[in-house]
Amino acid sequence: MINRWAKIGLPLALTGAVLSGCTTLEAYSGETQISGASKGAIAGGLIGAVIGAATAPKEERAKRAIIGAGIGGVAGGGVGFYMDQQEKELRDELVGSGVQVQRTEEGQIDLIMPGNITFDVGSADVAESFLPTLKSVAKVLKEYENTLVTIGGHTDSSGSEEFNQLLSEQRATSVANIVLQEGIVVERVAAVGFGEMQPIADNGTAEGRAENRRVEITLDAIVAE
Repeated sequence: MINRWAKIGLPLALTGAVLSGCTTLEAYSGETQISGASKGAIAGGLIGAVIGAATAPKEERAKRAIIGAGIGGVAGGGVGFYMDQQEKELRDELVGSGVQVQRTEEGQIDLIMPGNITFDVGSADVAESFLPTLKSVAKVLKEYENTLVTIGGHTDSSGSEEFNQLLSEQRATSVANIVLQEGIVVERVAAVGFGEMQPIADNGTAEGRAENRRVEITLDAIVAE
C-alpha cells in the first residue's frame, strides 16, 4: 500500500494549513474570509495541535494519546475484535448517509465522505445538512476511545495545485473542528490536506472528479504497550 504521507510536502502543507484553517477561499472572487466552522477552533486553540499531529508517526501519536489523554489502549490480541465492533457500529450509524465504510488490508477503517454531501460548492464549511451524519460518526468515535482519527482532505485536479492544496487543508480542518467540538480529545486527532495528489478515480471524467473530491477519516487502533 502506498504511504499516505510519501507524496506530500509536509512542511508546506503544515504551514498552509495553520494559516488557512481559519479562512475560506471564495472560489469565484479569490478573496479569503473567516470560516464559520473554524471560529470555534480559533477560540479553542486546538486546530494547530491537530494539524501538527499529522507529521508524527502513528506510534508516536498513540503514545501521546495514552499519556496525554489517559487512554489505556487495546491489548494486541484484541485489536481485531475491537475494530470489528467499531466498524459494525459505524455501518449501522451511516446507513443511507452516502458515506462509504471500508476496511483496509492493514486493519484500518476508512470513512469516505464525498465532497458533494460534505461541503457546499466552493466552501470549506461543513454543510448544515451533513452535520448530523458527522456528529453520528463522532458519537461512535467517542465510545471507541482507543482509536486514532486521521482526517484527510482531497480534491480533483481542476484549478491550480495551490488552490486545491489550500481547499483540501481547510476542509480537513473543518471536519476536525466538528469532531473536537463533539468531545473527541485532541490527542487522538490529526488533520492533513493532500490536494489533488491522491486521486481514487480518473480526473478526465466528471464522474471521476466527483469521486476525487472527498474527505477521508482513517481510524487506527491504539495498541497498549
